[in-house]
Amino acid sequence: MQLFYQPEIPSGALFLDEEESRHAVRVLRLKEGDSLHITDGTGNFYVASITDANPKKCAFAINSKSSVATKDFRIHLAIAPTKNADRTEWFVEKATEIGVDEISFILCQNSERKVINLARIEKIVVSAMKQSQQAWLPKLNEMVPFKKIVDATADQKFIGYVDSTNPVHLKAIAKPGKKYLMLIGPEGDFSKEELALAIQSGFEKVSLGANRLRTETAALTACQLFHFIQR
Repeated sequence: MQLFYQPEIPSGALFLDEEESRHAVRVLRLKEGDSLHITDGTGNFYVASITDANPKKCAFAINSKSSVATKDFRIHLAIAPTKNADRTEWFVEKATEIGVDEISFILCQNSERKVINLARIEKIVVSAMKQSQQAWLPKLNEMVPFKKIVDATADQKFIGYVDSTNPVHLKAIAKPGKKYLMLIGPEGDFSKEELALAIQSGFEKVSLGANRLRTETAALTACQLFHFIQR
């Protein structure tokens, strides 16, 4: 099933944007009367019928609506973007497919990338949401300094930090049904000052396993672990 995205349906927008319209009419060759499956990214699915197969503004009428409830847990991943932008984009795509609720980008002392293309990342997230047939679009946040992210609220707050005095695995202390915030550092890891600030702010230092993981791999591992412990 091809899923389309129109976030303004609740405000009365009964048409697809130009990119989605072109895909529906030019690529899929849908015509007036054909069905569309649409999400607004805020928990709702719609079944609609095309009323005007315009490749620039494909209009539709809604036939039915169904809603997907929010989960009883919430995953917020805060990650330092990788030097290679492709790896950050890959992480965003896969985290969306697995199921993440919020992604923040953080600027750390050892960060090699200090700028992100949020508009491009938003498109990747929308595409991943549609591909994985989800009704909820993850929230994306602009790049913020490390000192700001530690003030964010959550039921459980964790910081992934690689050292020999870190025997506690995330899966051992994360509890099901909570709001989680997980900090993942840059290629050079968090500085000792950042680690100390995080711990002072209520974060728990955790391990993600014996192997040394790349930034994007660590973030996906944490995301999957949060889902796993709900079972």
